[in-house]
Order: sequence, then structure tokens, then C-alpha cells
Amino acid sequence: MDSTTICMFLPLRNAGRIKFQIPFLMKEERLAFKQLNGSYYHPNQRLWSLPNTEEHKKQVVALFGDKLKEVSTNAPPEMPEPVVTEAIQQELDRHFQKLKLRNYSNSTIRTYQSNLTQFFVYFKNADLAALTKEQIEGFVFELVQKYKISEQKQNMMINAIKSYYEHTLGKPREYYTITRPKPSKDLPNTLSEEEVLAIINAPDNIKHKAILHTIYSAGLRIGEVIRLRVKDVRSDDGFLFIKDSKGKKDRHTVLSPLLLDLLRKYYKLHKPSYWLFEGQDGGQYSATSIQQIYRKAVKETGSNPWSTPHTLRHSFATHLMQRGVNIRYIQTALGHSSSKTTEVYTRVLSINSKTLKSPLDVIMESATLDKK
Repeated sequence: MDSTTICMFLPLRNAGRIKFQIPFLMKEERLAFKQLNGSYYHPNQRLWSLPNTEEHKKQVVALFGDKLKEVSTNAPPEMPEPVVTEAIQQELDRHFQKLKLRNYSNSTIRTYQSNLTQFFVYFKNADLAALTKEQIEGFVFELVQKYKISEQKQNMMINAIKSYYEHTLGKPREYYTITRPKPSKDLPNTLSEEEVLAIINAPDNIKHKAILHTIYSAGLRIGEVIRLRVKDVRSDDGFLFIKDSKGKKDRHTVLSPLLLDLLRKYYKLHKPSYWLFEGQDGGQYSATSIQQIYRKAVKETGSNPWSTPHTLRHSFATHLMQRGVNIRYIQTALGHSSSKTTEVYTRVLSINSKTLKSPLDVIMESATLDKK
């Protein structure tokens, strides 16, 4: 790309944003792009982006005209829709029964079954019990090379395959030690305290406001907040009871007095009977609805467009750590089995003269005191 051309990378199907590369020398164009509603800069990629809408495309074309060049993005081929035979369905049913007996969550079972369907179809003419580690790794390798599956998808596929061999076929745990991708060192996305305050206070609807306040103030996952029951708000003891969180574990987390006051106002108005946050039909509130509430709040406040409701959980942990709260307390509140999972937030902390004292200052102060 030359120094007078702005590249617009044509987004993949269903992509949420359009990315742009604006040369360093085009300062005025960068400033103009920055003023567009929803613009965001990605420092690691050195790219700008806008929401993937026809309106935003027209705005950019009108703004930059001949300076704009469309660049095609080579999308990986889509994975074919698997055709489930009777024999494959029998194996899926056997696996489903084993996971149900082991009390796996419904979401985990659905994910494993979806991945195993692809695995079974690929090896539909093979004896599954006799497959070698090399054959299974060859299948995963093809998914990575041909279909460019994500690290998360790769790990989930491996977990599904292992669960089949270990739980359905009764193989020992070490029978298939399948090679996994090297863990990435990506930092969790977080918001500033000012952004959080703006987002959780954006809704006018008291139920929507209470949901966002609950996620941030207690560090909850979406699945945990929709499973909260009225009786899980332990106001006398000062904690929220989280039942059947990730890994089928129960835990306590902090109950903010400010949140409790908001929940009481919400309760008096809506009077939920069983679930703390009920849908229109009286059942659990949906995860999709929470995501829509969050997206609307982000748009109205002009906050980080790449953040999600889970970003509030990351921000909860980071803000506690910035205030010097013991990592063990944060680990317990988040429901992490290992402190190593919680330690990732130490890498998010801002390093500056206010948060960390340089050893130069320490030795100079000591030298000054010695002279006195």
C-alpha cells in the first residue's frame, strides 16, 4: 500500500466490523475517520475499524472518495454440513447418556455433541475404537489448515474427542494425549472505571440496569446471572450465592450494598417469583437479551465497541486488583479453580509512576537519608 491510499478490507460474511489501514502520513484522514460514530483503533494490528453496516460504508466512501481502495479478504472454506447416519446417531446417543450420567452441563453436552458429529462423519468408514493418535491428530490438523479453526475450537474438538474415548469407550485418560495448541497470551479486554459506570447506568429500564450492575459488581458470567434465584440474594449475610457455576461448582461472591438497594427497588416493581431476572413468560431471562442490553448501552455511551458483557467480569477483577485486593479473594469471587487463571489480570494492570515505584527512586531516597 502506498502512502496516499486507504485500504478497506472487505469483511468476511457475518463479520461485525470493517477494518481499514490508514497510512501514517495521512493525518487529516485519520482524524476525520476518528470522528465517525463507532470508529475504533486496534493498536496490535495498526488498523482502524467501523461497524459493518451499509451506512458506515457509504460514509467512508463519501469521506475519502478516490483515496479509498477495497481489498479482498481470502476467507477459509466453510466446513460442510455433516450428514448424520443411523450408526453415527447411535454413537452420539451413547455419548449423550454417559455425559448426562456424569452430570455434565447441557451447554457442554451440546458443544461436545456438535464437535463429535464432525469427527464421526470424517471417520464414518473407520473403526473408531481402533483409531490411532496419529489419525486423530491428522483430522484436527486438517481442520486447522483447511478451515482455519480457532484455538478455542481446536481445544473444544480435542475435549469432545477425549470425552468420547474416555467416557463412552472406557479408554484410560492417557490413551489419547492429543497435541494441543500452545496457549495464547492474549490479555483480557477491560474497561476503565469511567466506562463501566457509564455503561451500567445507561439503561432507563430498572431490570436492564439491575442486570448490568449485578454482572459488574459481583463479577458474574452471563450464565450465572440468568440462573440467579431470588433466594440467592443473601442480604443478611452480605453475599450472592452462585449455584452450579462453571465446573458444576457452587460459590459465594460479594453483594454490594449499592447493588442490594437497586435489587430491592427492582423487586418491588417486578416481583419476580423464582428467577431473580425473569423473561416475559416468567422463565429465565435469555443470554441474547442481556447481550442486546449491553450492546445498546455501549452504543449510547460511545464505549469500547469490542467489549461484551463478559468484559464487565474482566473489569471487576482488574479493578479489584488495582485497589490491592488479595488475589485469593478475587479468585474465590470469580470461581477460578486455580490462582494461575486469576493471575492473568496482573498483566492488565497499568504500569506507571503511580502504581509502581522505580528502584532508582528508592536508592536515591536512601542515599539522601544517609547523607543527612
